[in-house]
Amino acid sequence: MSLDLNALRAAVAAHGRVARVVIAGSAGSVPREAGTSMLVWADGQSGTIGGGALEFQAVDRARQALTSADRFDKVPLGPGLGQCCGGAVQLLTEVWDEARLAGVTGDVHARALPGSTHAMPLKLTGHLRASRAGHRPIEAQLVQGWFVEPIRSAATPLWIWGAGHVGRAIVATLTPLPDFAITWIDSAPDRFPQDIPQDLTALPAPDMPAAMRLAPPDAQHLILTYSHEIDLALCHNALSHGFRFCGLIGSATKWTRFRKRLQQLGHSDAQISRITCPIGDPSLGKHPQAIAVGVAASLIRDAAQAGTQQKTDRSQRHHSGGE
Repeated sequence: MSLDLNALRAAVAAHGRVARVVIAGSAGSVPREAGTSMLVWADGQSGTIGGGALEFQAVDRARQALTSADRFDKVPLGPGLGQCCGGAVQLLTEVWDEARLAGVTGDVHARALPGSTHAMPLKLTGHLRASRAGHRPIEAQLVQGWFVEPIRSAATPLWIWGAGHVGRAIVATLTPLPDFAITWIDSAPDRFPQDIPQDLTALPAPDMPAAMRLAPPDAQHLILTYSHEIDLALCHNALSHGFRFCGLIGSATKWTRFRKRLQQLGHSDAQISRITCPIGDPSLGKHPQAIAVGVAASLIRDAAQAGTQQKTDRSQRHHSGGE
């Protein structure tokens, strides 16, 4: 879990002062882990810290904070809220505005808890030094009266080609996740639903294959348009343009035909094999929502594995003297 400055900036721009509630620490059985957060403003909220009654109380306190000051609360879930989890959470509620956002730099944000004035503890200084050296990544945690958390890195660009039933199901499943910056493409504005999520970019493109050149070369792509010819042209252009991942909806028969035609267009077997077809988990079935669940699970799993590999690489560079 990490501090999402982009989401904070967007919320502050839309609503003015915004309260961010983050689980700073926990003990025992609790709904969510340290670093889980939500944003609260006068007449709305986004995100969740879980727990039902815990979140209801936290939202009320956050709205009080909007007219007063930051706060730090220790909440026993059993005796305090009548929940059966039995654990306890420590909630840090901070009020954010443009001035506060401007003061956050770097890839880690550490600050004293509300009401505390003592300097950064030596233990936390050591944690930060180890993180900068690549020895140990910073995790959201309380350290002797201070709270520290990593700043969320840039989200992975994900381009979803097609606004049909499967495209809509995938967008609905992936949009709430903070790990993806979604661009949604189809051939005309009326191909999209009326209630497009605010956290993505909708791109009407009469010539969808030509729009592939607009994508970052490290983007992930999900190709699922209404036309096999468009799907094929998108695969061809993706192979020519470059990508981090490319998935195509379709059957084994469709993919066999596509492989042959892509070979005829000059792509090698090794290049073509970089495209994943079918996408998702076929064992879950062909219902759009089932496909979306399988796709989301695959993308989340790959992102987690990539993050683990990055941590391993940093540690190996540190031990070999590369940093």
